Amino acid sequence: MIILHVVAAVFLVGPMAILPMTALRSLRARDAGQTASLAKSVNLYSLLSLIVVFFGFGAMGMAEKSDNLSFTTPWILISIILYAVALAINLAVVVPALRRAADEFPDAGATAGQGGSAAAAVKSREYPRVAMGSGLSALLLVAVVVLMVWKP
Repeated sequence: MIILHVVAAVFLVGPMAILPMTALRSLRARDAGQTASLAKSVNLYSLLSLIVVFFGFGAMGMAEKSDNLSFTTPWILISIILYAVALAINLAVVVPALRRAADEFPDAGATAGQGGSAAAAVKSREYPRVAMGSGLSALLLVAVVVLMVWKP
């Protein structure tokens, strides 16, 4: 169960943390299609990350009695809370901001050959929300990994 928990964390929580930062590049490029696609991917990986929690609960339930693991074990409780906040930020801030940004960009055909400056491209109103939300979410997830490894 622990192996499933760790593998799921790598392949589901990893993209949940990294894809929003990749989306910042598509926001700077004002690429509506890529931004919309990344919004769907971030939403999907965020929801699929619940599988990691499921396997974590399974691993906790299968642990030796001498380990004294429960939901009230401080490092487990803090990890669950930090993960829940990171998930909420992704689903309530990052994904909606990416969707709004994709909607605010003009069609790719209409802007072909106009070559706007990078400074103008960053002026998307949603860029700061995505940057702040994805950065905070990633930091929270790093804290969860530290707690899972350190087990204070």
